[in-house]
Amino acid sequence: MKFQLDEPQGGNSISRHDARGVWVNGQPHTASVLVPWKGQVVAWPPSRFEELQPAHFEAIKALNPELVVFGSGARLRFPSPALWRGLVEARIGFEVMDLAAACRTYNVLASEGRNVLAALLIEG
Repeated sequence: MKFQLDEPQGGNSISRHDARGVWVNGQPHTASVLVPWKGQVVAWPPSRFEELQPAHFEAIKALNPELVVFGSGARLRFPSPALWRGLVEARIGFEVMDLAAACRTYNVLASEGRNVLAALLIEG
């Protein structure tokens, strides 16, 4: 699916997604990524939902977002709360969506200038 969205001022924008990956600022990513509203897109190690570990969510916490939009892949799946407990303890919001919904929601929040981070699970 292609999105047509105004570019947030100095921020990242997800312009497209499909079964093979996501495009951030026109650049394709075919593996899981962390997309902060501003700054560098970061590779994220998990390649399958079953591989998620607390350390993956600690990497998110280190980027200090206000809100995390977790894209669980092609279908909606909820990770165990024990995995993302550190985010809650740090008072970081955490929302779970399928990949398509996470991309759309991230773009809306980023365009509003919110300190949002998309954690997108791309399963190969």
